[in-house]
Amino acid sequence: MQGSKLYVGNLNYAVTADELTELFSAYGQVRNVNVIEGKGFGFVEMSSSTEAENAKNALNDSEFRGRNLKIDEARPPKPRSDRGPGRGPTDYRGGGGGDRDRKPFDKRRQFDRGSGDSGGGRRRFG
Repeated sequence: MQGSKLYVGNLNYAVTADELTELFSAYGQVRNVNVIEGKGFGFVEMSSSTEAENAKNALNDSEFRGRNLKIDEARPPKPRSDRGPGRGPTDYRGGGGGDRDRKPFDKRRQFDRGSGDSGGGRRRFG
């Protein structure tokens, strides 16, 4: 194992950073713990890659607070531009066509329910 940071998956949602620190401290010095709230996973950074390897070997697939832990070496996060569609400010999926073909808005026609010329295929309010 090259790094000293571990991914810890399949966590009980109620697990705290203090609990993970206590669990992993049996295998070496814990530098940092980050539990991703409401997601069921977190990260534990040990002081050396040897300690991280020992913790991974001992705790992977072990039961902790009712769930079997999944532990692996943490991978660096992907660059934001590679995270897939729908996740960035440049992913525009279009929008309405505006009022190009419609007559100017007339308050008297505001609640027109389709009788006569309603100004397009969509109803404005309803």
